[in-house]
Amino acid sequence: MTNDADGQKKYYRISSLEKGLKILESIVEHGELTVTQAANLLEINRASSHRFIATLRDLGYVRRTDRGNYEPTFKMLELGMVQADKFEIRRLAKPVMRDLAAEFDETVNLGLLDHGDVVYLDKVESRELLRMDSGVGTHCPPHATALGKAMIAYWPAAELTGLLDSLELKALTPRTIVNRGQLENELAKIRRQGYAVDDEELSLHLYCVAAPIFDLNGFPSYALSVSGPASRLKTMKDVPAKLVKAASQLSKQLSFRGGLRL
Repeated sequence: MTNDADGQKKYYRISSLEKGLKILESIVEHGELTVTQAANLLEINRASSHRFIATLRDLGYVRRTDRGNYEPTFKMLELGMVQADKFEIRRLAKPVMRDLAAEFDETVNLGLLDHGDVVYLDKVESRELLRMDSGVGTHCPPHATALGKAMIAYWPAAELTGLLDSLELKALTPRTIVNRGQLENELAKIRRQGYAVDDEELSLHLYCVAAPIFDLNGFPSYALSVSGPASRLKTMKDVPAKLVKAASQLSKQLSFRGGLRL
């Protein structure tokens, strides 16, 4: 038996299931793996790795390539989309996102926070060849993204402190905020102006503006963003105001009675 954070024994934990899922996660992360590579990554013997992968193949989660490696199937995507479709916000946000994408011809993203990570829940892509390319389901740290900062800026003080205590403020570019005090100042600025900016903090040459979407309880459960090359998006001075207006409309559709103004 293993112990949880409180020192209690996890009598319900199935180690073989845990290893099988970790192999599946490794295959998804690397794109494809051999049986031996999977065994080495998880530090298990090759025979066990083969049994786990054979089971995943029989269940339709992985398939064998012409090179003899194993890669994930679209069953993973199908399960993810079923879960994503449970979010009412995706249905509500889609026409708003399309309107923003058509007006600015830049990528529009919808995100939420899951266990301290920003998850891209939906997007409408720009028609430009040079554009943001984060896929639906991508995870990113909140301190380096406009989506993340737009949400956590409006968290209750105690919850925000707990989140910041747990965050590793890792530098993803030379412009990423890695100082706690600087990040707290940035969040205070976001609360004053109603929107957040990622100025090449997640990826060099990428600029992003985001605004929070509040649920019925007034919690910033989601955020909406417009992203694109810094060289283009920084010149579009009306993006913040129109983005805040769009996010506020979605908040009202979720029955939030407050509002943000620029």
